[in-house]
Amino acid sequence: MTYFLQQALNALQLGSVYALIALGYTMVYGVLTMINFAHGDFFMVGAFLCFICVARLHLGFVPTLLVSMAGVALLAAAVEFSAYRPLRRAPRVSAIITSLGVGIFLEHLTLALSPYPQHIPPAFTNLNWSAGGLAVSSLQVVTVLLSVGLMAALQFVVARTPLGIAMRAVSWDRETAALLGVPVDRVISATFAIGGALGGAAGMLYALSYPVIDPYMGVLVGWKAFISAVVGGIGDIRGAMLGGYILAAVEIAVAVALPSTYRDFVAFSLLIVLLIFRPYGIFGRPRPQKL
Repeated sequence: MTYFLQQALNALQLGSVYALIALGYTMVYGVLTMINFAHGDFFMVGAFLCFICVARLHLGFVPTLLVSMAGVALLAAAVEFSAYRPLRRAPRVSAIITSLGVGIFLEHLTLALSPYPQHIPPAFTNLNWSAGGLAVSSLQVVTVLLSVGLMAALQFVVARTPLGIAMRAVSWDRETAALLGVPVDRVISATFAIGGALGGAAGMLYALSYPVIDPYMGVLVGWKAFISAVVGGIGDIRGAMLGGYILAAVEIAVAVALPSTYRDFVAFSLLIVLLIFRPYGIFGRPRPQKL
């Protein structure tokens, strides 16, 4: 029993990171009905900003978190302004191809600057507690609590603030929102920035938990976070959160019961099976079509 509780705790830690990244996918899709495939590389940039802050500048946890979130938020807003905004009225496939290109650009730019895997030292003293055979580290506690706090803050922003109302208006009908005076461009930039900030936080937490990073780390983790968003219902914030924890639980359960090489096979099979029976995910709903 203790063994399974320990694995559940590990799933909670990993699922918190997946959920934060998945929120970036789901927010952009909710506003633009576009999949930003570069978002996994935003997560990677957050991990490298964490490396610079901790290993090079010797900053503590809170300054590192702020730099990672702010840096990736600025990057995401700049990418939206320079690469996606000019394509807003182009065929949707153009934006998808551009997002893939942006991701490859970020990977190879990072590879040019840092060609070898990097090890990140701890940003704070990692304490360990054990009770009844169950071991818990302060890093696990910080990862879960910070992730839940950021998700709750995002839910509050979307549900209770003027920015959140504007985001929902743009998501529902962009043209009508513009006619009503909603600054659509600024709302979309803010959406990218918030999603990027969450990705930056996820990159930092992941880098501290699994402290060897490389420029390609965002590819597989980004795909898994995308699966999380789709499983929960892409475009739905609650779905992205739930999908992250479901995928992490499946991965940990597979690693417990089967060889770890089956983990990704089962994760991607889950996406295929779910899309067959629930094409819109757990919380997803078909959007009404305007005639």
